[in-house]
Parts: sequence; structure tokens; C-alpha cells
Amino acid sequence: MIPVRLFSASAQTLLEGLAQWTLSAQASLRSCRLLPQQASPRMLSVGCVDHTKHQETPGKKPLSEKKLKRYFVDHRRVLVRGGNGGSGVSCFHSEPRKEFGGPDGGDGGNGGHVILRADQQVKSLSSVLSQYQGFSGEDGGRKNCFGRSGAMLFVRVPVGTLVKEGSEVVADLSQRGQEYIAALGGAGGKGNRFFLANDNRAPVTCTPGEPGQERVLHLELKTVAHAGMVGFPNAGKSSLLRAISNAKPAVASYPFTTLKPHVGIVHYEGHQQVAVADIPGIIRGAHQDKGLGLSFLRHIERCRFLLFIVDLSLPEPWTQVEDLKYELEKYEEGLSERPHVVVANKIDLPQARAHLPQLQDHLGQVIALSAVTGENLEQLLLHLQVLHRAYVEAELKRGSQPLRW
Repeated sequence: MIPVRLFSASAQTLLEGLAQWTLSAQASLRSCRLLPQQASPRMLSVGCVDHTKHQETPGKKPLSEKKLKRYFVDHRRVLVRGGNGGSGVSCFHSEPRKEFGGPDGGDGGNGGHVILRADQQVKSLSSVLSQYQGFSGEDGGRKNCFGRSGAMLFVRVPVGTLVKEGSEVVADLSQRGQEYIAALGGAGGKGNRFFLANDNRAPVTCTPGEPGQERVLHLELKTVAHAGMVGFPNAGKSSLLRAISNAKPAVASYPFTTLKPHVGIVHYEGHQQVAVADIPGIIRGAHQDKGLGLSFLRHIERCRFLLFIVDLSLPEPWTQVEDLKYELEKYEEGLSERPHVVVANKIDLPQARAHLPQLQDHLGQVIALSAVTGENLEQLLLHLQVLHRAYVEAELKRGSQPLRW
């Protein structure tokens, strides 16, 4: 049992400590009352420390790598480094009753390469990181054990990726499964066993592994599709793509232009598929890099045939085709001469029907339709199939495989 005298003494000490703590708490609260009254109670509970250092500066935060993958990216600057080679080892064989075992240091393993591989499942360069480091080789070991070489690092890129180093094109990954060694791995170092010779029976020399190759590459995506929709902004390309395929590009009742290409798949009988790309709107002077300019003119290069989309509600619609062909020809000679068809959109509008005879007089065969109401879409689908069959036959005659989706 605790004596009563000791219990009373300890209780008195405890009461004195509580009294002192209460006085100190009241003093701190008095000092905190000197703060402005608009301060929140949460700030008062933390104390009187200045909280301005915890406030973040206003401004737009840069997109993280995770959020960047949600957007379409057709340009990428990539720093690639091959894996470093493993170092060689300098050591000698040690065994009982064997005085002169000789050198037995093994060589280091080679560094792994960084390889770009075209993958049909990848549609954008958003998944490509800004830098890659190859796997390094292991160092050599005793008893003439060589180090393991570093594994190859494969980077998946979309089909149609152009690889540039400076202004020079070093690779064109236009077919599925094509590969390009972006950075070579370093060679492994030599162990002292490698330097054994008749005049040097106990070498102690070994060499370190070489560093991997380092390069700065520029990846440029050119959309690969069978057909490319070419037209001025607000001609109805996105609406037409939604009408003939399962693609869902943004459309609205007010004028705006698409900022990234969309690819839709048109299905036919016999599991035949035709890829149609909605190229962002081109303006006059695009070959001089006006508007979106050269950023999206290059996507038309990989299209096998073209669909010139014309806004039939505008006066003199035939001038749109002339201006589009002029921009394509200025960008690349012969690009406007590829197999094509002129599609007159917005036939559901009254003023558009009045312009149709004039357009046919200037251009001849024209497919007039409405992407909103679906009028005359069957004629476009049939003509699209004819263009695709002609393309397949031409590729087979040349001995090359046609593009498949």
C-alpha cells in the first residue's frame, strides 16, 4: 500500500504542474489574440507561426507525365543512353597445392541496347518518355566467369514514326514490327586473363567497361491510314467520321477546328477494314506553316488516297478544292495527284442544294451528302471500298503487303 503522506505529496505535485500548464496555455492564447481577426480558427490552433510560407504561388501547374499520356502527342524529343559495359576483374587462381594458378579474372558483360519498335497498338507518342537508360552489364568474376550482358530495352512507338537526329532522318518505322537501334550498349571490360601471353605470365591489367552510346533523337509521328479527310475548318470532317465509323471526335453547333487527328475504322463484309483519318483543318498558307500548318500536313503523306471535304453551303465551293490541292502541292510535289474523291457535305441546307449544280459543272463527279442526316452516305462507303480495293491491288502488284488494321 502507498502511504497517505506520499500520496498527498504526489497529488500536490501533480496539481502544481497542471496549474503551471494552464497559465502557459493562457499566455500563448493571449499572444495569439494579437493576430488579425479574419484569421481562421484552424490557423489559431496551429499556433502563432507565420503560415504564409505554406501558401502556394498562383499559376498553372505543368502537366505531369501521367496526365500528358491522356493527350495526343505527335512530337517527342528523347534522350537515349545505352547500357554501360561491366568492368573486367584482375585476380589469380587460388587452390591448395597449386602455387602458380595463373590469372583467372573474367570479362565484364556488354551493356544493353535501346531499341525502338513499331507497335500497331500504340497510337500516340504520349507513352514515350523523355529519356531512356539501357541496362548495364555485370562485372566479371573469379574463375574466368564472364559478367552477364545487359538486357535489351524495347521502346514501343506508333507505326509511322519518323526518327530524326538533328535534321537527318535516320529511320522510318512505317511497318509493324520494324526496329531501330536507338543507342548501342557499351562493350564490357577485359579481365586480366585476356592479357595472358608467353612474355607476361602473370598480368594484373584489367579494363573498365565502356559507357553506352548517348543520343538525342526527335520522334515525329505521321498518321498511317488508308484514307485521309482533307478540308478547311468547319467543313464537317469530324461529323462525317462519326457517321461512318465508331470514332468519336468532338463536334458542336458552333465553329471550331479539330486540334489532333482522329482515325476511324469502316467495316465491310469479309472482315475488311478501311482506316479513315480526320486531318485537322488546313487554312490558306498552311505550306508556309500558318495556322496548324506543317504540324498536320505531314499526316497526309501516309494516306493512300484522299477525301476532299467541301462545305457546300459556302459560295463558290469549287474554290475550296483548288486551294486544298494548291496547299498540298506546295508542301510535297505530287501529293494532290493521289487517288481522291470530292465529298460535298451539308446537302441538307437549302443554300447548299443551290450550289450543287455549279460545283458539278466545275469538278464533274461529286458525292453530295449530309453527315448530320445520313443522306447519301451509302454512295461514299461504296466509293471508299472501290478506292481501297484499287490500293490493295496496286500494292500486291508491286510485291509489298498492303496496310492492315
